[in-house]
Amino acid sequence: MMIKTVCVVGLGYIGLPTAAIIASRGMQVIGVDVNQTAVDTINAGEIHIVEPDLDIIVRSVVTTGNLKATTTAEKADVFMVAVPTPFTQDDTCDHAADLSYIQSAAQAIAPVLEKGNLVVLESTSPVGATEKLAHWLSEARPDLSFPQDKGDYADINVAHCPERVLPGYVLQELVSNDRVIGGMSQACSDKAVALYQTFVRGECITTHARTAELAKLTENSFRDVNIAFANELSVICDKLKINVWELIKLANRHPRVNILSPGPGVGGHCIAVDPWFIVSSCPQEAKLIRQARLINDAKPFHVIDKVVQAADEFKRPVIACLGLAFKADIDDLRESPALQILHELVDKEVGTLLAVEPNIKTLPSSLAQSKVELTTLETALDVANIIVVLVDHKQFKVADKTQFASKVVIDTRGII
Repeated sequence: MMIKTVCVVGLGYIGLPTAAIIASRGMQVIGVDVNQTAVDTINAGEIHIVEPDLDIIVRSVVTTGNLKATTTAEKADVFMVAVPTPFTQDDTCDHAADLSYIQSAAQAIAPVLEKGNLVVLESTSPVGATEKLAHWLSEARPDLSFPQDKGDYADINVAHCPERVLPGYVLQELVSNDRVIGGMSQACSDKAVALYQTFVRGECITTHARTAELAKLTENSFRDVNIAFANELSVICDKLKINVWELIKLANRHPRVNILSPGPGVGGHCIAVDPWFIVSSCPQEAKLIRQARLINDAKPFHVIDKVVQAADEFKRPVIACLGLAFKADIDDLRESPALQILHELVDKEVGTLLAVEPNIKTLPSSLAQSKVELTTLETALDVANIIVVLVDHKQFKVADKTQFASKVVIDTRGII
């Protein structure tokens, strides 16, 4: 299959870097997003998210005309869907995935599909989502055949290739990482491999779509279970008055032990979300995966209790929360335990609250009506009597540690 034009639906933390990388390989890329501001920003050669070096490559491919953004899908050889899959708001389901964004993407691209096109779902999804995408497309285009009916002889090829990149290193890992490609037929897999081999140096491994979907969920569930072990250890160490960081360092000297670092919880659009998709699909079988999620979801409240106890020691507590993002050196606040902790502290009215997040310019709208002040690290260290380290941003790591000596420090990241 000769690929000249690629349409990427969803220009967020995965879609925009993917679109930019493909455009840098000389293909024409049409980026589609419902956010007009994001579209205008990209067409101006700028970016609306924080990712190292992404601004440089976007400016380049927009200038050459290889990337343009729009709110409407256009004809292309390949369509890549990289839209959110948050939790559904249905109370009858246990953290099930909301696939409405995928359905909307199907409705957007269906009118411009042509025989021979490839549609790839990159969104992290529960098992069966790729088949649902194909079904939604077939409902909208009954004049075309799809692989669930025609297999290798379908007019439209459909595959799933989950993203597996680390925020902060997205551009490198989009190229260097191996990719698991699950087609709904062998022909679908082969056509998807042809696409990814245009920009991926890692190996492209083919499987069925359902296996590819579960592979991504499994990767993040593995991480979640191991983080839960570290987080549970940290709670145990608090009770026994043991330094968890020293304990883990010592235990990890065993040649077959590699305990991860604890934190204030688990955040982001992957590790904090994906395991629930397995639990939702197999609630009776996914016992360990569910328990790990419960442990990690409970960790923010353990941190909150420690902050409340510290605040009780001061007549006028001033609490500085260092970091709001879900991980270091990014601006992504999705599912962030740090942000959750700050919200809970606002509700508890424990004192004056300061937020230090060097990667954002304004507080999220959820805090707009609160009295939380977004400030600098210098100001926070000057006026706060309680410091809560929630994210290990580089700015916090290199700070003069003697400045913390006179403060009550609750360090969930082990950097002080």
